[in-house]
Amino acid sequence: MKKIRLNDGTAIYCIKRNEAFVLQQHIYGYLKNCAQFEEGDTIIDVGANIGLLGLTLSKKYKNIKIHAFEPMPNIFSVLQKNVKVSSNINYKVYPIGISNKKKDLEFTYYPNSPALSTSNPEIWNDHKKKFFSAVKGNLLNFKKKKWWINLIPFFLVPLIAKFLTYNSIKIKRPVIRLADFIKENNISNIKLLKIDCEGEEINVLKGLNDENFKTIDQIIMEVFDINNNINVAIEILKKNKFRKIKVEEEKGFEESNLVNIIASKT
Repeated sequence: MKKIRLNDGTAIYCIKRNEAFVLQQHIYGYLKNCAQFEEGDTIIDVGANIGLLGLTLSKKYKNIKIHAFEPMPNIFSVLQKNVKVSSNINYKVYPIGISNKKKDLEFTYYPNSPALSTSNPEIWNDHKKKFFSAVKGNLLNFKKKKWWINLIPFFLVPLIAKFLTYNSIKIKRPVIRLADFIKENNISNIKLLKIDCEGEEINVLKGLNDENFKTIDQIIMEVFDINNNINVAIEILKKNKFRKIKVEEEKGFEESNLVNIIASKT
């Protein structure tokens, strides 16, 4: 675990310095598409990683309520440290994942690149060209912080990708339905549901019921464009009265299979 300062000067804890800066860019991308928040709003963060979404919002809103889920033990320990940095007593974190049913689910953890950890390693193994493009996108985003990234020839990207996924570890972790969590915690309104869970995103949506969707104002989710996932996600969102739906490719990731879907009801 390392302590670093982000581009805005915020001191945080992380596992990999370069990943922290890339994650920060992801969070900026998510928030620029959100409606304004208010004090007391409830945010649910599925796939919180080291907690930069909650940390960013907690700096601006003193009474914002955040429920963040991160199943990977090593990453969760960093998340807990960043919750303390936030000084937000309403920032709650849970060492579990979210899916379409309560069960134990096998995850693949990548020590060399924890942010790639997933319950669906085939998204990296079966779509190597797309994966290489995602790695290239991360490098392009990070080069603003490290000038020497420009010196890396991109024919080396496959070797970098191989290193990032080397020495992976299988870990079984509990997952639950978000519908059950919402009911148990009497959550009546969700200003934002953010989903970034490396391949499990459709199951997160399937773990919500009709009544849950009525309480959600906005959804921002990262989706892998495999197995028709984008169309499946959009169909679920339209069925549940999300009228404004935008599919956006992040800068640097245009050749990968990663897109963000931003959905709201107004």
